[in-house]
Amino acid sequence: MRKVGVIGIGQTVISEHWDKSFKELAGDAILDAMLDAKISACEGIFVGNMMSASANQQQNIGAYIADWVGARGAEAFRVESACSSGSAGFRSAVFAVASEEIDIAVAVGVEKMTDSPMAEITASLATAADNDWEASHGVSFIALNALIMQRYLHEYQWSHSDFANFSINAHKNAINNPNARFHMRITPEQFIKSPVICDPITLLDASSIGDGAAAAIIVPIDFDQHQLQIVEVAASAAATDTITVHGRKDPLWLAAAEKSAKSAYAQAGGITPQDIDLFEYHDAFSIMAALSLEANGFCDRGQAPKLALEDDISLSGKIPVASFGGLKARGHPVGATGMYQIVECVQQLRGQAGENQVSDIHYAMAQNIGGSGSNIITHIFNNN
Repeated sequence: MRKVGVIGIGQTVISEHWDKSFKELAGDAILDAMLDAKISACEGIFVGNMMSASANQQQNIGAYIADWVGARGAEAFRVESACSSGSAGFRSAVFAVASEEIDIAVAVGVEKMTDSPMAEITASLATAADNDWEASHGVSFIALNALIMQRYLHEYQWSHSDFANFSINAHKNAINNPNARFHMRITPEQFIKSPVICDPITLLDASSIGDGAAAAIIVPIDFDQHQLQIVEVAASAAATDTITVHGRKDPLWLAAAEKSAKSAYAQAGGITPQDIDLFEYHDAFSIMAALSLEANGFCDRGQAPKLALEDDISLSGKIPVASFGGLKARGHPVGATGMYQIVECVQQLRGQAGENQVSDIHYAMAQNIGGSGSNIITHIFNNN
């Protein structure tokens, strides 16, 4: 397997795109990435997407998007793993190039959610859970995360207000991200007074859906193209856990995150969590932010809120997270989220993060969570 890297990136604003179709969103991100990479053709397009069939009444989206961007003849298909679909598509593209099957691959994550009624989107999201034991009984993803958070607060004796800085940090970082869904700061008081969605989760604990697409061009690390900077994919790892929360030995531990991260650290040359300069985590809910930090070795179990309270997750902290707003403030267009995380890691390693630039950065990690922790994909990048 040869080494590969990212040579081009593109992304759209996350919003309610009433004027854009599903394929137009994907096409905009792909064409921006191709322009960034100074290439005009590719050999493969790998699409990360969760709900095109239910929300957009469209299947066969590999060919659908390849046709739209003028890549007829290229292999193209959809990869689905719930909310981790974006990273799954990227991982497929990485393997296609690393195996020497193709030399130029496009990975794109795309989701168009706001055209559908919210009840339909909630039902579609629930298909990532176990229908027999969870979804068919009316247990939504918010409810599952609320149950996990209730147990966490009880087990480790934190209060709900101790989670405020996860959201405050995300919103602060999103202000300087032109592609983010929200551009406003929030205060501890606003967090505490935020309306309860599913106790103890409030509105400001939860990320927002949206329409969006992000893309990357993957090439061999020795690809010679106008001396453009290539950000190396130092590691790509994936793991699964039980699809049900109640089926796990420990519902407060993301075993798939731990396993995929350990594999990724080894692939990247035996690095440790202390070597990671940026962590783009999957903060769909604030409880997932906490569990991710613990499972990936950035703090002891039960201690993630302390990292937030002591501002260690800020851009200048011990482990910067959500550097462009994360899912909470950048937005969470489900199947595209993993690709937004990857694009943001590349921006940081290129030194193109503007006011949000993490200083002296060498390793950036992106971790995308599918379901309530059942399918987790971890990538590590370095600036070669």
